[in-house]
Amino acid sequence: MKLKQALKKKLSKKELELVRSSFDIVGSIGIIEVDDKLKKKEKIIAETLLKLNPHIKTVLKKSGIHYGVYRRQKMIFLAGIKTKTAEHKESGIRMLIDVEKCFFSSRLSTERLRISKQIAPKEEILVMFSGVAPYPLVFARNSKAKVIYGIEKNHIAHEFAEKNVLLNKFWERIRLIRGDVRKIIPVMNKKFDRILMPMPKTAEEFLPIAFKAAKKGTIIHYYDFGKEEEFKILREKVNNACKKEKKKCRILRTVKCGNYSPGVFRVCIDFRIL
Repeated sequence: MKLKQALKKKLSKKELELVRSSFDIVGSIGIIEVDDKLKKKEKIIAETLLKLNPHIKTVLKKSGIHYGVYRRQKMIFLAGIKTKTAEHKESGIRMLIDVEKCFFSSRLSTERLRISKQIAPKEEILVMFSGVAPYPLVFARNSKAKVIYGIEKNHIAHEFAEKNVLLNKFWERIRLIRGDVRKIIPVMNKKFDRILMPMPKTAEEFLPIAFKAAKKGTIIHYYDFGKEEEFKILREKVNNACKKEKKKCRILRTVKCGNYSPGVFRVCIDFRIL
């Protein structure tokens, strides 16, 4: 039974129109968005969601937008077991996540798997802004990459990433570094076969840093936000950044990775350094 259908006898017709049927699931936590006009009914909505989904043990509500350099999201507890930490399973791996203190999107599971299928044996990979290590973990499980480096500035996300590497027994193939990519990459003195930049809002300003870790043939996965008619502009961003740094590149593909807001997509531009 769908959420709105289950709420028919509990909410008015006008209130039902404001209910958002979609929600995120991270492990046993269901994360919903509630319209301000439904604040008095949010507990009823949360308890109904629990009854409809036996695998969900906790319901949290998003409060405000992602904020700060760590892209955190304030969460308010509504129903079930009072916790903000869950164990999430994806593509054969397990991850411990604090959904309030660490940025994580379960909606990117298909995207992480998409890239893992492109990875050739013995590739050396760099994941910038690696968070709790979802990309490194999925790559380690689903590809024959030689080694995956993850750099993360948020110390709490980095600590969870370390736990997750141990949990999945990938300590020989995943190497985690805590700190700012702008300071770490220039002193690493290392080039990679593949580089990921999964921070859409500000990834553009980090392209020159990514180029320092790239060599001829490196594939870079650059993420951004935009409407479909703006995809050409996003590709121009990449081409202009390459020209500015005197790099030659070829764009391989432009991929939609889900909706960010109505009509606005999360986009990945895969390009190769020539």
